[in-house]
Amino acid sequence: MKRQARGGGPTAIGAFSAEAEDAVDEAAHKVDAEQLRHRLGRADLRAVPEARRALRELLRQWGRPGRSEIAELLTSELVTNAIIHTDHDAVLTATVSPRGLHVEVRDFVGRRPRPRVPPADDSTHGRGLLLVQSLADAWGVRAHGVGKAVWFDLDGGLT
Repeated sequence: MKRQARGGGPTAIGAFSAEAEDAVDEAAHKVDAEQLRHRLGRADLRAVPEARRALRELLRQWGRPGRSEIAELLTSELVTNAIIHTDHDAVLTATVSPRGLHVEVRDFVGRRPRPRVPPADDSTHGRGLLLVQSLADAWGVRAHGVGKAVWFDLDGGLT
């Protein structure tokens, strides 16, 4: 099923398709996986709630209680960072498989983000990567072509 997101490119939810941008990702997620792909427009803050809604739909039947909410929070942090700290479009990809959830946000800026301790007087900035670091089962940054992908993994918590 494909939907057009306001202000962005196509959002696809369903079985992983060969249209994926990266052949390596295709091989890693092809079996029994469902995937969300969503283009994030440059400086378009509407992308944050749209990404959360799309992820919520993908994760309706996933994981133990609370895991989907954590996934939404961490995804919104990565999407916000890509929108605020780059001057380019980005791509959100979320893949659900028997192993768990893998979310990544690719942008076209090579500068690597680093978790930092936010200033005590700033209650709204500087906490995104600290949340990802604290709540994700794994996370990281990897270079790709032009730019990078910031990613996190969550297991479904069903074991």
